Amino acid sequence: MINLTFYGAAQTTTGSMHLVEANGKRILLDCGLFQGNRKEAFEKNRNMPIDPASLDAVVLSHAHIDHSGNLPTLARHGFRGKVYCTPATRDLCEIMLRDSAYLQVRDLEIVNRKRAAQGKNLFEPLYEPGDVDAIMGRFQPELLKSEVDLGNGVRLVFHNAGHILGSALVQLDVNDGGRRSRRLLFSGDLGQPDQPILRDYDFPQGADVLLIESTYADRDHPSAEDVKGRLKGFIEDIHQQKSKLLIPAFSVGRTQQVLYYLNRLTEEGRMPPTPVYVDSPLSLKATQVYAKHRECYDDDASDILRQGVDPMKFPGLKFIETPDQSKALNDLPGPMVVIAASGMCEGGRVLHHLQHMVGDPRNIVLIVGFQAENTLGRRIVELKSPLKILGDEFELRARVHTINALSAHADRTALMRWVDGVKGNLSRAFAVHGEPEKVAAMTELLKQHGVANALAPMPGQAFENV
Repeated sequence: MINLTFYGAAQTTTGSMHLVEANGKRILLDCGLFQGNRKEAFEKNRNMPIDPASLDAVVLSHAHIDHSGNLPTLARHGFRGKVYCTPATRDLCEIMLRDSAYLQVRDLEIVNRKRAAQGKNLFEPLYEPGDVDAIMGRFQPELLKSEVDLGNGVRLVFHNAGHILGSALVQLDVNDGGRRSRRLLFSGDLGQPDQPILRDYDFPQGADVLLIESTYADRDHPSAEDVKGRLKGFIEDIHQQKSKLLIPAFSVGRTQQVLYYLNRLTEEGRMPPTPVYVDSPLSLKATQVYAKHRECYDDDASDILRQGVDPMKFPGLKFIETPDQSKALNDLPGPMVVIAASGMCEGGRVLHHLQHMVGDPRNIVLIVGFQAENTLGRRIVELKSPLKILGDEFELRARVHTINALSAHADRTALMRWVDGVKGNLSRAFAVHGEPEKVAAMTELLKQHGVANALAPMPGQAFENV
């Protein structure tokens, strides 16, 4: 018997959190932070919908903060189980959760200064570095394809999801005695095939119940072949204009993809010498983790390594570490490329670069990832001017472009290719991790592809005996 309750990433793309109850075990799939509207996200992240002490285990699909970012809150409030993930996910969480704790404390100091001046009660941080220490001590890395006994007849197997380094499909097999085992398959975030660096997703067989992401269930991405050509065009443009190309990018996954394509353009002699600054200490650490886990690389990236070329390095590339070095970039003349976190422009060093760059029509802001509702990144894509950045308003005069082919999320065609490859015995399917129109599109696609019992759960909705 399997019972499911959908607490996060239901009718939205953030805060991934799904509770599986099976044979007396309480297992949480992911524990992500909600992102978007600041006040709403603050309340949701602080008020856990489940007692952490009641959980036996967490199974983590990958390290992105909307899937892992609230794990330290579990430790802060009594969780004593294990966090199962792949080795690369564990190493990425080590740096990402520490960065998140630093940001939690720093941002709250700013909020509390304002609240103190207004005579209001001060907030406590969502979690602190000590909570990260506590939760990291509970991580148990497991290799892909290895079977892990979670107790009470529940077994776990990870398969490659092809999304970011270490990302996994989660397979849970539940045997309650005389009956046939029930198999649940959770996609986590499914990667787009033929992306650089990482191997494509696996096709695990025999699932009875499917939880599938729906981020791009209503559209297809442009061809990945278009990416290098468009990057080349933007770089030639900023050379002509003596201007700047700003790329807000997630520190994990997207930054490494962009570096890979710039490496290829450089090696092929198609890109003029250009200063490229990666302005994120987290990106540097994440790139080092990528270099460590080359077992995750696809054949193309492995071949490049065998030729003695690091696929994420090239002349002109510099990682920026200190805040003073970061601010100094704004005084340098173009042409230059600045890659800075965060990917949705909700925090981090990209904000002061946006302040300095969005008013100049010669500059380009290049969006290379999904932008959730109510984020600054979404407002930039929608060309909503003026933009409110760190409390001040700025007219958006810079040119805004998007490269959807860089998305690490599978598009409609890739999602359904995967569904067709795994659907076999499926009796139930749940569309998660998508805005309302996306999960509606996914449920319709599932039905068209022969999965009759498909629906999109609402936040907090529970299902018994799936």
